[in-house]
Amino acid sequence: MAATTQETTPLPRRLDDVPGWFPVLDQLLFDWFLNRQEKAGLRGDLLEVGVYMGKSAIFTGRHLRPGETYTVCDLFEGDAPDDANQAESTKSYSKLTRRVFEQNYLAFHDELPRVLQGPSSLVATEVAPGSCRFVHIDASHLYEHVHGDIGAARELLLPDGIVVLDDFRSEHTPGVSIAAWEAVLNRDLNPICLSTQKLYGTWGDAGPVQEELIKMIQARTDCHLSTQEAAGHRIIRLKSKGMRAPEFPFSRYADTPDAPEAPEPAPAPAASPASPAAPAASRRRSRVRRIAADLLPPVLTRALRRAMK
Repeated sequence: MAATTQETTPLPRRLDDVPGWFPVLDQLLFDWFLNRQEKAGLRGDLLEVGVYMGKSAIFTGRHLRPGETYTVCDLFEGDAPDDANQAESTKSYSKLTRRVFEQNYLAFHDELPRVLQGPSSLVATEVAPGSCRFVHIDASHLYEHVHGDIGAARELLLPDGIVVLDDFRSEHTPGVSIAAWEAVLNRDLNPICLSTQKLYGTWGDAGPVQEELIKMIQARTDCHLSTQEAAGHRIIRLKSKGMRAPEFPFSRYADTPDAPEAPEPAPAPAASPASPAAPAASRRRSRVRRIAADLLPPVLTRALRRAMK
C-alpha cells in the first residue's frame, strides 16, 4: 500500500510557500515559452506529469486560456504500477496526497485542473493525440517510465509544441538522463536549451525558437548563456546569475494573519447575495493589509497588522 500522510499543512500565501523544486530560471523559461506560444496564436492544451505539491502546476495554470484544457497526472497516495516505482514513491513522495495538491492549487486558482490519479501511462489514453502545446514531465525517475512518458509526449504534442524534462542531469536520476539523451539521439527530439535542472525540447524546428531565446537572454544581465555543438545539435546552456523570479500573484490567503491548517480543499464559494456586507471599517482594514503585504517589508507589515487589531 502506498504511504499516506495525515499531517496538516499550512495554506500558502505566496508561490514560494509551496514545497517543491522550481528554480527561478525555470520560472522565467516557462513564462517565456508559454507567452511566446500565446503571442504567436498557438492554441493547445497544457499537461504536467508528476506534480508533487503543485508548485510548477500552479505557475503553469496561469497560462490556461479559454477553450484549453489543463491536465495533471500523479500517483498521489495511490498504488504504483510496479515494485520499483512503488519503492521510489514511498521513499521520495510519502507526504504527497491529492488533498495537499488540491489545497495548494486552489489557493491560487478558482478551479482545479483536470486531475488524473494514477501512473503516468494514463495520459496516453486520457489525453488526445496532437492536442498539447506544452508538456512538463516530472514524474518517475526510472528509465522505463521516463522512456514511456517521452514517447507519450511526442504523440500528444502539436508539431511546434514544447516538452520539458525535469532532472535530466541530477546525479540521483541516471534513468532520466539516459532516456532524455536517447530521445535526442534516436527519437528525433530537438533540444532547445538546458537549465540547471531541465531540458527544453521540441519535435519541431528548434532553430527559430533558439534564435529568439538567445536574443531575450542576451538582453538580460542576470543569466549566463553558452552554446555548444553536440551530435549535430546546438545546445544552449543557461544559468541564473542572481535572477529574481517573475512576478506571481499572492494566494487568496495572503491576508491571513496566521497560517491556518489546511481544510479539505474546495473551490471558493461565490458570495451569497443575501449575505450582509462587511462593515466599512473591516473592509478598509482588509484593503490596508493587502497593500501592506504587496508593498512593505515583512517586518513593517506585521507591525502594521498588530497595530490595527
